[in-house]
Amino acid sequence: MSTNDTPPEEPGAAAQRPKAQPPLEPSAGPVGPEPDAGPAQAGPSHVGPAGAGPQETGRQRLAAGLWPPRVSRAQLIVAVLLFVLGLGLAIQVRSNSDSSALRGARQEDLVRILDELDGRTKRLEDEKQRLDDQRRELESSSNQAEEARKQTVEKERQLGILAGTVAAQGPGIVLKITDPKGQVSSDKLLDTLQELRAAGAEAIQINGVRIVADSYFSDEEDGVAIDGKKITQPYEFKVIGKPQDLEPALNIPGGVVQSLEKEQAVVSVTRPAKIVVDALRAAKQPDYARSSSP
Repeated sequence: MSTNDTPPEEPGAAAQRPKAQPPLEPSAGPVGPEPDAGPAQAGPSHVGPAGAGPQETGRQRLAAGLWPPRVSRAQLIVAVLLFVLGLGLAIQVRSNSDSSALRGARQEDLVRILDELDGRTKRLEDEKQRLDDQRRELESSSNQAEEARKQTVEKERQLGILAGTVAAQGPGIVLKITDPKGQVSSDKLLDTLQELRAAGAEAIQINGVRIVADSYFSDEEDGVAIDGKKITQPYEFKVIGKPQDLEPALNIPGGVVQSLEKEQAVVSVTRPAKIVVDALRAAKQPDYARSSSP
């Protein structure tokens, strides 16, 4: 037996002997698991960090930042206040930009309108003064019963003129409307009447029909009717009142005369020395109303 011969190992000894470890080689960094080598890439990769999907474009990032909106309570309050402010400014600008009939009026027209307003104010002041004088006369008169009777008679005469039960005369104007095209409807005549009343007309007669508080206009097949009585053109208004107030009221810019002329009607206004309104209305007895005075 040679000394170099290795005695045979017993069965199972090889499994119990520890395996020889290879010597460690120096490493430049910490030892860790090596990444799996993947297939070689032919070009630059668009893959982001591990676990992330494809990188988003700038447009996608902008959309993601804008929607859904992230609004705080303070921002919401500021937005509401700005909306209300903008709405108010829009309404103000619109109201200032609205066209007005007086915006392009001439200086003499504006002066005439101002005179008409002054005239209405003066009439109201005169009426107030007259009523105050009547009150003082009743309070200071030694014979209050006689003074009250005189005022009652005067009041009855005035109410009779307004009710159309008595004739009236005085200064005023005559307005004549000729409608060759047949375009003047009842509402145009009603507008004319209302303008005259607003200017201080005290008694009005149209083509022999006395105008009172409950007068009404209606369109007929070939004309206009007042209180059910048909009238034909030319339509003639006899108006008692102050001519200096009545005529300018009809000729204001955008007023009655211009409105009628747009309908191709011919309008004329004259100032006779005296106007007579003699068409009468029958006095109506009220069915239910009774005087409350003893």
